[in-house]
Formats: sequence, C-alpha cells, structure tokens
Amino acid sequence: MQDRGLETKSVEEAVGGALNNLTSVPGNGKSAFVIYGEPQSGKTEMMICLTAKLLDEGHKIIIHLMNDSVDLLAQNLVRFSTSGLSPAPMEAGEAIKKGLFDREAVIFCKKNGKNLKGLLDAIRSARENGQAVESLVVIDDEADFASPNSKVNSGGKTPINEYIDSLIGQDGIYIGVTATPARLNLNHTFDNKPEHWVRFPPHSKYTGQDVFFPEDLAAKVEFRRVWLPGGGTQDEARSAIIRFCVTVAHLNKGKKGNAVGNYAMLFHTSGKKAKHAVDTATIESLIQDLRSTTGPVFKALAKEAFDTARKLFPKDSSNELAKYVVKNISRSVSIVLNSTRDRRALTGSATTPSSPFTFYVGGNVVSRGVTFDNLLSMFFTRDVSNKLQQDTYIQRARMFGSRGNYLRQFELSIPQYLYNDWQRCFVFHRLSLKSIENQLEAPAWVGDKRIAVAAPSSIDQTKVQVEKGEMSFLLFDWDPALDVIASAAPHAIDTLKKMQAIVGETALPTYLIEYLSRFDGKDKLAIHTSLPIAGYGPEILDPIARRQGFLGGNSLQPKLFPKAEHHVRIVRNPSNKARVFFKIKDSTFAVPTP
Repeated sequence: MQDRGLETKSVEEAVGGALNNLTSVPGNGKSAFVIYGEPQSGKTEMMICLTAKLLDEGHKIIIHLMNDSVDLLAQNLVRFSTSGLSPAPMEAGEAIKKGLFDREAVIFCKKNGKNLKGLLDAIRSARENGQAVESLVVIDDEADFASPNSKVNSGGKTPINEYIDSLIGQDGIYIGVTATPARLNLNHTFDNKPEHWVRFPPHSKYTGQDVFFPEDLAAKVEFRRVWLPGGGTQDEARSAIIRFCVTVAHLNKGKKGNAVGNYAMLFHTSGKKAKHAVDTATIESLIQDLRSTTGPVFKALAKEAFDTARKLFPKDSSNELAKYVVKNISRSVSIVLNSTRDRRALTGSATTPSSPFTFYVGGNVVSRGVTFDNLLSMFFTRDVSNKLQQDTYIQRARMFGSRGNYLRQFELSIPQYLYNDWQRCFVFHRLSLKSIENQLEAPAWVGDKRIAVAAPSSIDQTKVQVEKGEMSFLLFDWDPALDVIASAAPHAIDTLKKMQAIVGETALPTYLIEYLSRFDGKDKLAIHTSLPIAGYGPEILDPIARRQGFLGGNSLQPKLFPKAEHHVRIVRNPSNKARVFFKIKDSTFAVPTP
C-alpha cells in the first residue's frame, strides 16, 4: 500500500486491534469478534493486510467468506492475487481438488450451502486422513449477511450459520467484517462480544455519510442531488442519463488516449429481474435514439443534451459537450448484475467501467460488497412498502468511497421522501456506533416506526430488549444542582454541557450532545428535571434499569413540552444514585442484555 502511495494508518489500526484481540485469547480456545467500518471504505485492502499478518503470525489456513456472487468472488480474487500475497489465493473448488489443508492456504468461499458444505467435508476428510489442519481463521466479509442465525428464536440453525460454526470449530478464529454490525450483536452470532470489536476508521480521502447524508437535512451538499417527484418515471430516468453523459463529456473535454476517463452510472430501482429488464430497455432505447443522428426524437435528445450542458457547465461550450455525447454514445456499455448473470459469467472486471458511458443495472447483487470504480451517477428509487431495514439500506450506499476527484459532479437522483428516510437510517446508525466507541454497558441500536434495526427473525428475543425505546448511560451520584441547570434552559445544548461538567463523560457522553446540537434552542428538544422513582424492588431501583423503560406518558411531561421529539431526563433512586436517559419519540432501541 505504501509503495502505491496509499494511506496505511487506518489499516494498521484495524489490523493491530485484531491481533491484540487474538493475543488476549486464553490458550487455543475459540475466538470471535467483529471489525466494523464505513461502507466502501477500503476494507478489501485491510483484509489483504490482515491476511498477510495472520500468515506471518503462524496461522496456516485463512478462509475468506463472501456473499453468493461470482462478481464479488472474482473482484476479491483479482485484488488479493495482484497484491503479491503468498500463498496465492484460490477458490474453494480448487482447494477441495488439491485436498491439502496441512499447509498455508488462502481460500475464498461463497456463502452458500453447497460451497460451504463441500469445503467443510474436504477439511474433515483431510483430518481423517491424518493431515494436521491447524490454526484455521475464518474472515467473513459482509458478516451480517447470511451468516447470522435467523432461526435463533425457534431453537434451530440456518444451514449457512451451522456450516460456518462447524468451520470455526472449538479452537478456530472468526473475524466478521462489516459496515453494519447491529445484526451480529443482536443475534449473538458465533458468541461475538462487542467489547472485543475493532473499529476500522476511514481514510482521509473517504467520502461517506457526512458528505452524502449530513445530519442537518437543510445543509448544502457537495454533490448534485436531484429529486424525482415522479418517483423515478421513464422520463426522469432518461433525463438522468442525459445529465450523466453530459457530465462525462465535461470531465473528458480536451482529453485524448489513456487520459480519457471511463465512468459508471448505476440504476438501483428494484430487486426484481423483470424491473431490471425495464431499466435496461430504457437505457438501450435512449442510446439507440442518440445513435440514430436523425429524426425528431434524436433532435429532442440532442437539444436536451445542449440545454443540460448549458445549465450544468455554463463555462464550457454547450455545443462541444453535446457533440461529445452524440459522437461517443456508440461506445456505451450496459451491464445487468443480478442472479441470472451471476450464474452465467465470471469476470473480475465487470465493475470496472470499460467505456466512457458504462451503465449498471441491478438489485440485491449490487447491494453488498461490490465496488463500482468511477461511479459518477446513481439513480436510486428502491423503496419498501413497510419498514426500511437499516443495515440493508446503509449497504446500498454504493456512492460512498473515494469520490473526491469528481465529487462535485457526482449525481444522486432519488425521491425526496426516500432520501429523508435513508438519511435517518444513517443518523440512527451513527448514534448506535458511538455507543460502542464510548464503551457503554451495551450498544443501543436505534430505529423507529419506518426504520427497522435488523430483520426481526435475527434478533435473539431472549437476550435483547427491543421495546424500551430508551438509551441510558452509566450511574453517577445525584447532585440537586442538576435540576436547577435543567429548569433554567430546557431547550439549550449548553444545558447538557453544564450537566456533563458535573456528571462526567461516561454518564452524559459528548456524542449524544453533538447529536442533539442540531435542535439547540428548539422546542423539539426537552431537557427535563429529574424523575425520582420509588416503589420498585431492588432489582430495578439499584441499577435504575427496567425492561419497559422509565420515559413514557406523563414522565415525558407532554403538557410542558408538547412539541418535543428528543427527551433527556435523569432518573434517580432513593439512594441518590442517578442515570441519564435519552428517548426519541416513536423510536425503538434494541439493547442486548448481558
């Protein structure tokens, strides 16, 4: 990485944290933990370095698991192979044919029952034949997808979960890698513990949720955001394609030969293959109309390209940009990425644009793990009829990554209501991750009536409190001055800062104050005076903890704060111990119990 001029600090931090975890495992026992970071933040490079370090430390068999996609498999095999890693990585089928598991090997396996069972059977057979299969490490990419046990509440195990558990065995190592670790925590997947999780921070050139989904919806964004009032009609799609083509023309103006950039536009409108065919037809139709160079439809499109160029790039020659589009549109490529193509072809370059105008259409396959180089435009209309699943929608943010060179020209076309929901997913996600980084007693995963934290079937109902709807922090000694501060300015962020000065960071963390700062001085924020409790048993009074929570109904003081949506209130017991509670109106907090 250093030879290529890439930053290594983030990678070193994550790899170092992982190795520290392994050295703390007593004896040769089983170990399971998670490395979590941001979507599209370079985790493949991190996993390459982690694999090399694990081999250096004496671990012989490194098994990389990934989603059931040959495009993703090919992409990872190419990246690992070109990194210079030794031994060279191989696909599970090749490892099974060789049958040699008593020496160093880096094996890639898709997360499907057939591949996992085949690899597991081969390893068992090798052991039965006298091979010493030792120091096995499973690195699970997109670990929260397919690996958790969705039968956890019925007492059974899903096949993939069971196969992976068998691979790990009694003394193996499991390292889950993901940007959305909630499901792994709420499912207690492979008995991983959040106190052992390792954060993989983004590199300095990363553009992620702060850029694309700022906490303040009214904030000006650094990219081109286009609302789709029609929800993504064919006309809206055709206009988005024209804007993409004109933007490519702007970026490539005056360039020749290898200097000409190839760029990509992604259509993500549905998980259904029939809709993918419709999207592809829209793209191909427009390309053919522009290639015709005659007729009223061509003239209308050429004029739209000219008008779009004049609007987007007034300092450029609109005529030259429009000419570039018409001249080069024949070099367009459209690629459908779904399960049909998945079974048909394997190519490591599928997600690297091969022409100035490269169009991708897909659904579930493009939602996880696949990185699109030079992604310049995203047409996103995929909605759900009920709740958005937070982890799924966070993973669908394929525009995250290193977009700095052309960020101002990047376009996200999306219905405004869907963008607002998507933004709230990230706000809740950020708040939840901060609870991990601040080493609270347990992470608190935030959702609401529109956004689900994770699939309900994967949440271990015996060990997770979902209905309480509150986040709480560490106990502290009660001080009556806190009520004086709260009553003086119940809508001011400065009030929370003054309270924090008394109770400390662990009792009222800075990240919560920063999260609430957007509501400073507004009646959406209510900072209550303390709530004394009595009449409960010691199991509730001593820890100030109750499954149903404490904030609800009259305890939210609706007459005093009728418009409040974000509530902060101290709850204190007769022994003058106290705890800060935070509640978002109509939200849910999923909190694993010890």
